[in-house]
Amino acid sequence: MNATLDFRTTNSLWASVMVETLVRGGVTRAVISPGSRSTPLTLAWAAHPAAEVVPVLDERSAGFFALGLARRIRRPVVLVCTSGSAGANYLPAVVEAFESRVPLIVLTADRPPEMRACASGQTIDQARLFGNFAVWFHELAVPEARVDRLAYLRQTVRQTVRQAARGPVQVNVPFRDPLVPLADGSADALAGELDDAFFAEPEVSLTRSTALRLVQRPVTARGLIVAGPADPADPAAYARHVLEFARATGWPVLADVLSPLRHYANDREVVVVAAYDAVLRDAVLARDLTPRTVVGLGAWPTSKVLRTWLEQAQAETLLVSEGPDSRDALHGRTREIEAPVEALVCEGSAVADTTYRDAWRMAATRAAAALADADANAHGSWFEGDVTATLAEALPDGAVVAVANSMPVRDLEYFWPVDGRGRRVRFSRGANGIDGTLSTALGYAHGGEPVVLLTGDLALLHDTNGLLVSAQLRGSLTVVLINNAGGGIFEHLPVAQFDPPFEALFATPQRVDFGRLCAAYDVPHVAVRDRRHLVELLREPPQPGVRVWEIRTDRKRDAATRKARLGRAAKAARG
Repeated sequence: MNATLDFRTTNSLWASVMVETLVRGGVTRAVISPGSRSTPLTLAWAAHPAAEVVPVLDERSAGFFALGLARRIRRPVVLVCTSGSAGANYLPAVVEAFESRVPLIVLTADRPPEMRACASGQTIDQARLFGNFAVWFHELAVPEARVDRLAYLRQTVRQTVRQAARGPVQVNVPFRDPLVPLADGSADALAGELDDAFFAEPEVSLTRSTALRLVQRPVTARGLIVAGPADPADPAAYARHVLEFARATGWPVLADVLSPLRHYANDREVVVVAAYDAVLRDAVLARDLTPRTVVGLGAWPTSKVLRTWLEQAQAETLLVSEGPDSRDALHGRTREIEAPVEALVCEGSAVADTTYRDAWRMAATRAAAALADADANAHGSWFEGDVTATLAEALPDGAVVAVANSMPVRDLEYFWPVDGRGRRVRFSRGANGIDGTLSTALGYAHGGEPVVLLTGDLALLHDTNGLLVSAQLRGSLTVVLINNAGGGIFEHLPVAQFDPPFEALFATPQRVDFGRLCAAYDVPHVAVRDRRHLVELLREPPQPGVRVWEIRTDRKRDAATRKARLGRAAKAARG
């Protein structure tokens, strides 16, 4: 591999060594926002033949686009911005990347030290701009055309790539003028010294083999596996291993909709439960199904009902997660283990007493049937939960679904059934915010499989600048927009009883014409008439680009319908 270096100026050489080192380290995607101080970095990325560069005007949108792309490719994605407040707009995406362990490399261009703290334009203190939300920070030296300084740069960039495996990192990159690569002879002497040997790394093979053995005891006949949100590289293999572990223990699995277990459940011997939220709303069943032992996988699921039940159960708990930080927000009798699910091994034969497992099977079957038994388009309008059920029914096997936080992810939790159709659900549950929903979904879709995004109106409005990226998208994104003219999730909170000020300050009603909004960005818009119309749209082959399908619903009626349907399912679960 021949190095792609620019010797015209010291700055251009410095930036091209950075980019060359990143590319050789497997970091080949850069999302760049326009600016002056970052000119050497931008030109170096644009010149590298192995790099893909995506320009995104708004740094906030750029951050989330890079987040979605990094999630999909499972490699660090670089963000490049100019000096001043530009980098501060990355903070929401960096927070989500930190909480979700997504690899991002943020290169914040800066003015040199002598131009700081003196009212120089576009200059702020950029050191540790993201505080504790960056797992690593380094401020580079000002560029110099010396081999030893470039060796320092090379090693620091390599370390940056290694650190990014843990989450977002920031590298502050100061440049003195001139920023454009008009040849000045300052780097000419190094043209023969920076060859492939300069960038070569020794090949090292490391292997790690561990097993986490769970010994079956009679008391653990009332054991339970709780599969929380997870986005493994191979979801089918992940689900297969957990199902094998469940079969060996004889335990049921409560599967969050954001876990592969909900979508790859193809072992009929294992009880995989989707309707646990409804089941546990019945006080008698919640008491009778209390477990003695719980194995949690990843973080705890979305359901507040489930979390409260687990907290009250105080069962002996093993929480298995691949990161070193604590994932137990319930603060129970929990031992946290840093290990992949593949390390779980059950020794001994399965528990002979299947009473507990069978009780979960019967309750879950009844609840799921009650949840599915509903009149779509009741009262002449959509119920939001039926939109979820329609997606689950009509989307093809293997489809990729992105989901916004707030009410959409909860409706997926309530109404998406257990199946073996291999759909993948993409999500941002690190900080659980609605920030960057559209831009993140665009990142998922860029260069990958077609994506369907289920979002509410406020989450989409919070990120309308993401529509600017539609012209850059290499892929297909279909936005299924549930427009209930406000924040539906707040209708389920106690504060909904206090109106005023509830409607104005919590529900935040809006009257945006989404058809006109989409037209302003040259994005196709369709008003979905009814369930049959949505099914017809979903069965058409995905087209390149972005489109928005809008479904109008009644926020207050939906809240009442949701509560009533979950209540009926809870009653049905007991039989």
